[in-house]
Amino acid sequence: MEILEDPITTCLSPSVYDMICKLGFEVGGSHDINSIVTPDGEVCWKTLTDCVICAESAQGLDYWGSVRLLGPVCEAIHSHLSHLPRGQLEMQFAQWLQWTSSPELFAEIFDALESLQSPAISLSLMKLTSCLERSLGDVFLLLGKECPFLLRDLLASEELAHVFGQSVMNVLEVFVGCPRGLNLRNVLWHGFAAPHEVPAKYCSTMVLLMAGLGQLLNSYLQHTEFPLVHRPPLALTHLEDLIVFPDVTHEAPSVLEELLKKSTFILRIMLPYWELALIKFKSHRFADCAMLLLTQLETGLRNVFATVNKCPRRLLTAESTALYTTFDEILAKHLNDGQVNQLPLFLGEPAMEFLWDFLNHQEGPRVRDHLSHGEVSLPGFPKEITDQLLAFSIVLLLRFVDEDVASVFKEKAAVKSLLSLAEGYSARFHPLSRLKKQVLSCERSLRVWPLLPLPEEAARETARLEGNSETNACSSLIIRITRELYHHLPENHCVFTGLDNLPIENVKLLSPMLYLILLLIALELVNIHMVHGKNALEYQQYLKFLKSLLQYTENLAAHTSPEKNKWVETVSLTHTVLLKMRAFSKKEQMLMHLAKKPTSEAALWKHGSDASGHIRKPLSTLALSSA
Repeated sequence: MEILEDPITTCLSPSVYDMICKLGFEVGGSHDINSIVTPDGEVCWKTLTDCVICAESAQGLDYWGSVRLLGPVCEAIHSHLSHLPRGQLEMQFAQWLQWTSSPELFAEIFDALESLQSPAISLSLMKLTSCLERSLGDVFLLLGKECPFLLRDLLASEELAHVFGQSVMNVLEVFVGCPRGLNLRNVLWHGFAAPHEVPAKYCSTMVLLMAGLGQLLNSYLQHTEFPLVHRPPLALTHLEDLIVFPDVTHEAPSVLEELLKKSTFILRIMLPYWELALIKFKSHRFADCAMLLLTQLETGLRNVFATVNKCPRRLLTAESTALYTTFDEILAKHLNDGQVNQLPLFLGEPAMEFLWDFLNHQEGPRVRDHLSHGEVSLPGFPKEITDQLLAFSIVLLLRFVDEDVASVFKEKAAVKSLLSLAEGYSARFHPLSRLKKQVLSCERSLRVWPLLPLPEEAARETARLEGNSETNACSSLIIRITRELYHHLPENHCVFTGLDNLPIENVKLLSPMLYLILLLIALELVNIHMVHGKNALEYQQYLKFLKSLLQYTENLAAHTSPEKNKWVETVSLTHTVLLKMRAFSKKEQMLMHLAKKPTSEAALWKHGSDASGHIRKPLSTLALSSA
């Protein structure tokens, strides 16, 4: 149990703090709202674009000067929107927000602005920036083919400048596109800004900017007659693999509520976000809850990262000349200077695996990425994912309370269950974990293969090939290689239960052949964490061998399809690949040959990752998912 000190008053570096919290308030006086937006709700872009000025060197924008000039304009916008009756607000702007990917979002944002509650306004800005990114991506695809992944690249694209004009894109860049500007998207989505540090006027201004973009886009579409097509939201799949913790009941949120003020994992300045997350969970606003939990998990883990690695400066937002300390750096094995990151060692493998599964692995949900880029539907966000994040948060917060407090919480049945499940967590979306699942699924399918009836034509072809010398050679090689592989099995352990009992009168060649490949892959997986690597030549030969197996399975699928039924060619392919397997096995360059110590049954299926979840690089190509 580790206790962090919390003297922290801000997570913004001095220059970023000045940019967001002070600079936009330096120029006094009021700005005439009629020069910004007409009574009909039409945005006067020239007033906004005139505030964005170029740097003296004429290279890029003067972000500092631009934010100073935009400050009074933003103040006037916020005052105007705040004083408009709700009905008039929606009447003036709703039609111009229909171009976005989530027009229903703005009613919630108007509520947040009306409430003047700072954490709700920060959450609204997070939603606005993700909605803006997704919507601009749809506009980009009117002219471009492949939408940039990063918002800053999207804002810098010629395609959007062509639609909206470069001066308009410069305004957006000041607000959300560059670390030297306000950079509202990154500062909020990475959990740097406390609720009281985000001026509400920037949220109001972003709403007006998005309405103004809708007006410009409408003119462009009328002129070009292009249809604007919204990409469908991304469906988060493999939810069954995500469920580690049971369905969260009322007891878990109550536990978290108690922990909020007792765990030093939570920075006091960020406490309102955690409180709002619980309110959102209880209101069944699961996407909102997940957004807040993700940003605050990043904030808390960044604090732990800075503490255990003795680099307190990494807690703050970096300047434009350096990278922010985000999840990518926090969860990496090494620091930028090559030193070992102490956080994975401190958190332990189960916690790291959970974080990598939910945030980083390509086949995982990558929840933060998909939410922050506006790729998922917020109303349809799965409760199952939020349940997992909330339960994990409880486990993490418990590590940072006094022992007496922790012992009381651990007596609760719900907490005991969560801790037990968390301690036993293993990777679900690591490439080797996915491969393991595929291998076992294939084995189950092959086990029932002899029970399947053969089509009449295939049965005749099988009978015709029974006396074929090449078929007999294949059968002999399968038996010989299988016996050799059995010597590398963990003691008293049989991976594939059906191999010895295949009825010899049915499907003599393919089923045993595929069992053999699965057995080989399984044994390589068993041993991957026991081999530190190969030299360049051995590595290339090993990779070539694995690719030959992959190529064989692809050819096999093509040749044995009902449309082709090329059984003679299949036998020839099988014979060729068996000879390759036999020859490569004789070289003793497989992982099972190079393992430094005997495999044990306990080691079966343990994947070869380090504490950060990375596969040891020399062997990373084992993730042959198609095999």
